[in-house]
Amino acid sequence: MSNTDEEIGLELWSKENQTIMVAAAFITLLIMCTGIIGNSLTIIALLNSPRIRNLASAFIISLGAADLLFCVAVLPFSASRFLNFNWAQNPILCSMVPFFQYGNVGVSLLFISMITINRFIMIVHTSLYSRIYRPIWIASMIAFCLILAFGMQVPTLLGIWGEFKHDPKLGTCSITVDKWGRSSKTALFITGFIIPCIVIVCCYTGIFWVIRKSENRMHKHQISTRSYSTVTNIQAIKRKRNEWKITKMVLAIFLSFVICYLPITIIKTTDPNVHYPVLHLVAYITLYASACFNPIIYVIMNKQYRKAYRSVLNFGCCKTATKRVPVLRSISKRLHNHGRVQEDGCKTIVSQVSIALEPLNNNRNIKILV
Repeated sequence: MSNTDEEIGLELWSKENQTIMVAAAFITLLIMCTGIIGNSLTIIALLNSPRIRNLASAFIISLGAADLLFCVAVLPFSASRFLNFNWAQNPILCSMVPFFQYGNVGVSLLFISMITINRFIMIVHTSLYSRIYRPIWIASMIAFCLILAFGMQVPTLLGIWGEFKHDPKLGTCSITVDKWGRSSKTALFITGFIIPCIVIVCCYTGIFWVIRKSENRMHKHQISTRSYSTVTNIQAIKRKRNEWKITKMVLAIFLSFVICYLPITIIKTTDPNVHYPVLHLVAYITLYASACFNPIIYVIMNKQYRKAYRSVLNFGCCKTATKRVPVLRSISKRLHNHGRVQEDGCKTIVSQVSIALEPLNNNRNIKILV
């Protein structure tokens, strides 16, 4: 194979393999639709569910918003380039699409880092948690991630540290060297990928060490005292297990992010001249898939998230209202039916609960709806 044949690049290869490119465009659009639905559902569920909505969930909402932006601002153009739409010749689009793409990569990993640090402080330095995670500080952390990730793209956008330009070998707009031969890719890779990954690995190392140490200490204490678990110990164990489940979910998000971004990093490093276009194509598809994985992980690994999603999807179909009634008399008027009852088209089960009414000095059974 001659050098000319080897250096055809992804753009020329795509013209010779239209069927594969159409399939790649279809997969990209499928990822885009899944990501838009999943991330929108995540944001709505977190905002509407008090059980999973807290100050720390602001980072997950921000991560979902970043993935949603990626689906809306990047993936439509990525799918169209697989179909040979010539938008890359437009200087504005050729600058803004990679600006959002590279910025989104950085901000997503920074948000994952912030979530991991949150879990680390929650488990390892519990006493500091309430002092650090206040609304003003969380807003500052989110603003810092956005400014750092997208602010580092501004010099490239202005053409003073590399530039956004159409790369015929890749068949898309990317960061290329400027007229002085400089590029911001290395600095972006170190700041937006390597450093956050090191922080995340260090945090999880500390979390694993503390959890293992705590379990060993509790086990030795129970053996030495020969005592059964008290209610307090059981509650503490359940709380730690719940925190550990959330921590594992965040770890799964991080691992999925690395798995999705590792192929494009490896192939661009080992094959800069695009001798193997099909590998670049697969790496791009894997990269795009990262935008729709997080909601899937939430559903698989967290029961509370599943309930929150279900409540959003069932909204308006079956409303079960929980109301506080200050006077016992108002309860008895509504809870007088026996058997099974139907309210607003939704079936409810009637359970019998024995309630002691001290003012009446007698016990009576009151049937309530649950």
